[in-house]
Amino acid sequence: MTTFTNRLLGAAVGAAFALGAHSAMAEMAIKFSLDWKYEGPAAPYLLAKKNGYFDEEGLDVTIDSGNGSVGAITRVASGAYDVSLADINSLVEFNASNPDRAMKSIFMVYDRPPFALFMLKKSGITKPEDLIGKTLGAPVFDASRKLYPAFASATGLDLDAVTWESMDPPLREPMLVRGDVDAISGHYFTSVLNLQAQGITKDDLTVFQYKDFGMDFYGNGLLASPEMMEDHPEELRAFLRGVVKGWRAAIADPASAIAALKEVDPLIDSDLELQRLQMAIDENVVTPDSIANGMGLVKTDRMAKAIDQVALAFGFENKPTVGDVFTDIFMPGEEDRKIK
Repeated sequence: MTTFTNRLLGAAVGAAFALGAHSAMAEMAIKFSLDWKYEGPAAPYLLAKKNGYFDEEGLDVTIDSGNGSVGAITRVASGAYDVSLADINSLVEFNASNPDRAMKSIFMVYDRPPFALFMLKKSGITKPEDLIGKTLGAPVFDASRKLYPAFASATGLDLDAVTWESMDPPLREPMLVRGDVDAISGHYFTSVLNLQAQGITKDDLTVFQYKDFGMDFYGNGLLASPEMMEDHPEELRAFLRGVVKGWRAAIADPASAIAALKEVDPLIDSDLELQRLQMAIDENVVTPDSIANGMGLVKTDRMAKAIDQVALAFGFENKPTVGDVFTDIFMPGEEDRKIK
């Protein structure tokens, strides 16, 4: 090989190396916190990462499990994470308690919320007033529990008519099955399937989903740190495009999403988490609004009503506006938000 050829080859290799290094440097790292464990509803984000949707957008996304919406919000507020998935109603409460660290949701994932109460049919509880004098159980941070005052107001119940018992999340469904509590609160796709694992079928349950009692809440959305919103708006739009691609792929082929989930957590029960993901898709993500308008948006009047109900539940003195808790300025275009 001639010296000239060697020089050409060396230049080519050097250029390729430089291009590769440049591409790697161009990828922005984003730390993303889920709201909960690696369960079915987390699979679309992991599928987006596995399929390279974030890479295509120039993003190096790290996805970590969470321990509840409050924790997911705090992770972003502290600067430990750039983006998180959390219940927007919990965000409203956080902002009211921490006005100096107030944040905004930038994208709604659950167009319908999964908030619910669960009773065994044999308890004889068939309507809200049957809860009077009963003991309800849930972790103290459970969103459905925290929003129970709004449910009580909507159904005409006195807040003091029930007693709450606190427990760690793994004990919630077993305590209902054992009869230690008369009812529990929780996410629909979580408690129904956890109870199924305890030998309790849907036919054995009475379920009060908040959405069926005039409570038109939104559910979990994505929120970003003020620094991300200020300094990296295009990267946030790119992240949201990747998220929608992940959900679109999961809706089309849920089993592929669960396969991506199992690569991250080999101990999951794939069949159980496939059911959980499908429930989240059918109950919370794919709605007439999200089909017509794509994922991510909120309706101002509906969100304002939800804030009214949250303010009632938490007793806010200064009720926030919709613009205080949600912004659509980072929203991808309509084509990029379509889920079907």
